[in-house]
Amino acid sequence: MKMNEHYVIRGGVPGRERLRILARVMQPTTRHLFEQIGLEKGSSCLDLGCGGGDVSFDLARWVGSTGMILGLDMDEEKLAMARCEAEAQNLDNISFALSDITTWQAETKFDMIYGRFILTHLQDPASVLAHMAQALRPGGIMVFEDIDFTGHFCYPASAAFNRYVELYSEVVHRAGADPNIGLRLPGLLAETHLENVQMNVVQPAARQGEAKIMAPLTMDYIRNSVLIHELAAEQEIEEIVSALYTFAYNPNTVLSLPRVVQAWGYRPQG
Repeated sequence: MKMNEHYVIRGGVPGRERLRILARVMQPTTRHLFEQIGLEKGSSCLDLGCGGGDVSFDLARWVGSTGMILGLDMDEEKLAMARCEAEAQNLDNISFALSDITTWQAETKFDMIYGRFILTHLQDPASVLAHMAQALRPGGIMVFEDIDFTGHFCYPASAAFNRYVELYSEVVHRAGADPNIGLRLPGLLAETHLENVQMNVVQPAARQGEAKIMAPLTMDYIRNSVLIHELAAEQEIEEIVSALYTFAYNPNTVLSLPRVVQAWGYRPQG
């Protein structure tokens, strides 16, 4: 079964714009993660589920002209936009390939394999990690960031927000995946026989700005999945999206992204 048959969030051009906002919100903590793991100039990196390429662009600048970035994704529309943006940014150390990461075969070894918010959409993340570990050079590092969706919070309490969390969690479960996989990341990496597995927990939250609109955007973009599974009617979805936007644009409220676990480990040298 191909991964895109289980991806519950709308793709294409609208999905790209949602990911662009998400990337801006996550950029500070992801960059700090690259600093923490000591990603070096000249490194070769694989970006799994790269989407529109936002992290790939940061990685390309990070590793410099002697490094190499390969971004993989299953959405050709997003990849086409990523290629255009890479060219516009004069990033010639980056390439993108259309591929299902559950079946992709590496032709080379990488210094780092990275993925953000990708394992949560997989039915069998453990097998994908084991497969990808073979594309990691000895001593190379595997790094993932993923969500604990129930770690969301808002203030004051909101029935629309609670219903959104419930619906998102259910559609991901119905796809056979895990909306709370973040808490499992360190264990999954250890089970892949990586060494020195470490972790951080980060969680953007705000009283105003783009972090607050991720909830209504995401609710809107899982609309089709919710309708297909008959979890809510169109009218209820519209009401939830409207209530979430109203909540988000109120400067006296607080709204977070899901709790994000960052975890990494190293392939043994021997």
